[in-house]
Formats: sequence, C-alpha cells, structure tokens
Amino acid sequence: MKCEIEFLAVGENTKAGDAIVVRYGEVDAYKLMLVDGGHAETGDNIVAHLKKHFGPTPVLEHVVLTHSDADHASGLRTVLQEIKVQNLWLHVPWLLAEKSRSLFKDKRWTQDGLNKKIKEEYNIIAEIFDLAQAKGCKMYYPFSGYSVGPFKVLSPSHEEYRYLLPQFDKTPDPDQEAIAAADMWLGKESVMTKLVEAAKAALQSWTTESWDNERLKDGGTTSASNESSVVLHGSFENGNVLLTGDAGIKGLTWAANKADALNLPLQKFSFVQIPHHGSRRNVGPTILTRLLGNKQQENDPTRFTAFVSAPKDDEQHPRRIVLNAFKRRGAKVIATQGECKIYYGGFPKRDGYVSAEAVPFYTKVEEYT
Repeated sequence: MKCEIEFLAVGENTKAGDAIVVRYGEVDAYKLMLVDGGHAETGDNIVAHLKKHFGPTPVLEHVVLTHSDADHASGLRTVLQEIKVQNLWLHVPWLLAEKSRSLFKDKRWTQDGLNKKIKEEYNIIAEIFDLAQAKGCKMYYPFSGYSVGPFKVLSPSHEEYRYLLPQFDKTPDPDQEAIAAADMWLGKESVMTKLVEAAKAALQSWTTESWDNERLKDGGTTSASNESSVVLHGSFENGNVLLTGDAGIKGLTWAANKADALNLPLQKFSFVQIPHHGSRRNVGPTILTRLLGNKQQENDPTRFTAFVSAPKDDEQHPRRIVLNAFKRRGAKVIATQGECKIYYGGFPKRDGYVSAEAVPFYTKVEEYT
C-alpha cells in the first residue's frame, strides 16, 4: 500500500496550526484521510484542495482530530459541512470527564454540572460533534490500540487521557495531590505545574552549535492538551510513517511504549511529523533517539523525511535546535512555512509541484537561560 502525505498551508503570518491530507492505497484505488483541520479559514482551503485533486465529490474515509485545540479543530466544521466524512475520530472532553471527576479540585461537581461546564468551554468541539451527528457520521474515540484505516493509534490510552483532562487549560482546576498520588507515568508533579515553572525560565538568546555538540536537552514540558494528541503509526510499501500532532515527551514516550507492546517497528521510518510546529518543549535527545535511532555522522545520507508545519513569518517556530536534532538522526527536514508540502510515498508526482528544499543544518541556534 502506498501512502501520500500532504501538509496544507495553515494560517498566515505567525498563526500556527495543522491540516494533513493522507491518501493511501494504489493510484487507481485509494482512500482519503484528514488529520486535523487548522483554523476556521483553513476549512475552505481543505475543501477546495480536496475537490481540485480528488474530484468534485471526494469522500474522506477517516478524519482524525489529534486534540481539542482550536488551531487543529476549527476548520473541521467547514469540512463536515461540505465533504462526506464516513468516520470521525476525536476525544470529546465532556463525555470523557466522568472517570476524571475525582481528579478535579472542587469535589462538589455533579457529573451533569461538570459535563455542562466543560462542554461550554469546548464550543468548537461541540459544533463539530453536532455536525457529525447531523450528517450521520460515525464517531470514535482515538485511544491507543485502535486502528484508523491503515494506521494504529499509539497514544494516548483512555487511562492516560483521564489524568490529562483535569489539567487542560479549559477544564476546571485539577486536584494536584490526587493526580500526584496516583504515582503513574505523570510522576510527582503534574504537567500543568511543570509547564508554569518552565515558562518562567524561558529566556531566549542565541548560541553556536556543531554537529557533535547537541544543545537540545531532555526535560521539556508542553501542555496537558498537547500531550493528549493522537499519535499514529502506519506501515506502507515505502516504509513506516509516524504522525505526532502536538504530542510532547510524555505522549511520545507512551507512543513508543505502545509500539513496543504491539511489536511495531521504531527507528525505521520513511516519514515522521515533527511535533508541535518544531517546539523545543515537545522533544528531547532521549525520546528522539528512541523513536528515530542513534545520531549519524555529519556526511551520512539521510534515512527518512521529516515535515514540520509552521506559519510563514513565525520567528518562534520551528526551532532550529529541534530541526538540527532531527537532522542528526538522519532526517531530511522540510518546513511548510506558508506553503503546501507533499511526501508522495509511492504515488506519482503532481503537475505544477516542484521539489521542496530541505532546511540546512544551523550553526546558530536558540539558547535558554
């Protein structure tokens, strides 16, 4: 089976987001999948793109919303209105809150009250949910172990999501002690606490970096919502594919653990999505080596392609220090930065498309004090 992956241009100037069109199968017998829908205005672009390249009445076999952030969800409303979607995969926070109720700080919440409060905060997800129901679209929770077309969901599990949900920015305050007392994979401090501490320390300057002197460090922390991102693993004739959403080190570690449990190969990818627009908080040397393999010599040939979705004029993303880390481990790195970029994966090249230029190895990178 072939697998073509196209990152659509999302947002203008410094607005980040994701919208990924996946075509899998054969040239004359393929199916389509959409991963995330970008901003509200992205929806029109997705619809136009699908009709231009796949006919006037394209069908999306699967749509996956990796997590509930607006820059990934908003455009799906237009997609559902204009395109036939057979299966929608998304986490619905208010419907999943029942098993998390004991992990909220205020113990007076009734289940109905908690559901109502969370649903009000996630109005975009509520619109998507209602549209999908009205269109007769089948809906599923994308938890680890489930198959989405030719892809396997690696993370999050239902249990991992349960502990992340109270730490989302839009849900009521979490009971930090109850979460820490669980003493699971979140450790003794919650994602939220660490994120606040990390944000206070994020003072950026510039420094030099060589191939043999990697300055990216472990211990980066992203938001709980980002850690809930769906991570997908697919095996195709051109090699394995890893789609990461905005997952951070915790989410990627859960994904690697699940891949091992399912005997799915790591370090043998043909295509990898660089998570969260190339943010330094989402990756570190240890998890990258586990996922991608050991560092190579500077002049070794590239082993796989890595795309990073980033807006045209964003000086914050992608981080050079992150792109260098992927390059050390064998990646040919392509940044979207306001343009659509496509990985053909065995499908023929498209008319009017030109070869994308890989980003260089940077000798000047970000430093944080």
